[in-house]
Amino acid sequence: MGWFRKKEKPQEVVTEKKDLWTICPSCKAHVYKDEWDKNFSVCPQCNFHDKINWKERMDILLDPGTFREINDNVSTADPLEFKDSKGSYAEKAEATKVKTGMKEAVITGRGKIHGIRVVMAVMDFRFLGGSLASGTGEKILLASEYALRHKYPYIVVSASGGARMHEGIISLMQMAKTCAGVARLKKMGIPYISILTDPTTGGVSASFATMGDINIAEPKALIGFAGRRVIEETIKQKLPDDFQTAEYVLDHGFIDQIVNRKEMKNFLYKVLRYWKAK
Repeated sequence: MGWFRKKEKPQEVVTEKKDLWTICPSCKAHVYKDEWDKNFSVCPQCNFHDKINWKERMDILLDPGTFREINDNVSTADPLEFKDSKGSYAEKAEATKVKTGMKEAVITGRGKIHGIRVVMAVMDFRFLGGSLASGTGEKILLASEYALRHKYPYIVVSASGGARMHEGIISLMQMAKTCAGVARLKKMGIPYISILTDPTTGGVSASFATMGDINIAEPKALIGFAGRRVIEETIKQKLPDDFQTAEYVLDHGFIDQIVNRKEMKNFLYKVLRYWKAK
């Protein structure tokens, strides 16, 4: 029988650390994470609107429990079997699907805004920069046709770096394709509302994103076609500091209104109620 016994070390209890603070990417202010989340990822100090995913956007804009996804079977295509030094487009797309849980850069569905039925398409920048490709264009078009059949207002929230050049000319064809779907809605007097978030650029800004009966943007959102550097090198001039911000674009007549994220749902309701009253 041993005189001494080795004391057993108590097992360490591993607790998950919860981040208490969020640092604003714009003004670098430290904001309590709970406050940041309650404010819909908007900085209470400088009103910077951070990027949010499609589900967060739907939760903000639609009545609880009313969202039903449509056309969820549409996914990416690889018509060119594109490859570069970093690998194949097909592999990159599959990895993105696993990471985001999405099949394409846009989620489409129906829901209600304060009781008014709408069809909504929300782009998500996490999916290959929210780029416009054959699957993206197909989903946006099919959602517009659903809105046309049911005579529901159609709302599209854009967040995109432009066309997905992995699909070449097919990605560019989606510009005309989506615009045709929107044009049919206008012909039938069904409202189409476009919401531009940061960023909305390239082929998306040059097509359906700026075709709304009313075009709305979040504050300070980057809105434009080509990038600042490309334009400055082309025209050999220095552009204004606020060039391609939502405020600059509003001043020059390309959008109709800038609306804070937490006010967006009520603003949409006022627009929709006006349409229903006509």
